[in-house]
Amino acid sequence: MKARGLIQVYTGEGKGKSTAAIGQAVRAAGHDFKVGLVTFFKDPDAFGCGECVSLEKVGIEMFVFARKHPHFYKDVSAGEVRGECLKGLGFIEELFRDESWDMLVLDEINVAVRDTFLSEEEVLSLLEAKPEKLELILTGRGATGGIVDKADLVSEVRKVKHPYDRGIQGRKGVEY
Repeated sequence: MKARGLIQVYTGEGKGKSTAAIGQAVRAAGHDFKVGLVTFFKDPDAFGCGECVSLEKVGIEMFVFARKHPHFYKDVSAGEVRGECLKGLGFIEELFRDESWDMLVLDEINVAVRDTFLSEEEVLSLLEAKPEKLELILTGRGATGGIVDKADLVSEVRKVKHPYDRGIQGRKGVEY
């Protein structure tokens, strides 16, 4: 791994942010980097997770926090989600103390900030604590100005057309 890891952000209203980050993770794993994926607001047990199977095969560890978002699940409170997101932040800080990690993907963490389950300041503090050699990738809609400013690379995925707009639901193997 190179001497200095960067901070990458994939944001925007278009499809493909997590997919791009997972592609980066797979590329790194192909070079024998130690890679982890910390994800928020995704529930592999409920919906299946094609990438989970593939990531495990290439040695990428996956950690899931705040599986439910109140927008989609009425049985979870904002306080519960904030608590889960804070657990996720604490877990990421623990991973930072283990210098064997080369890359971490923080999938949908921007959504946690956008929807005020985490504050921008909490995530910026996390970014400040990033080990120098660690490549860190943040995904999700609504990346804040402070996170964008702190990042070394920012890609905004813009929606031009999307099948959801025509009523086509998520498809196994394509969207999940």
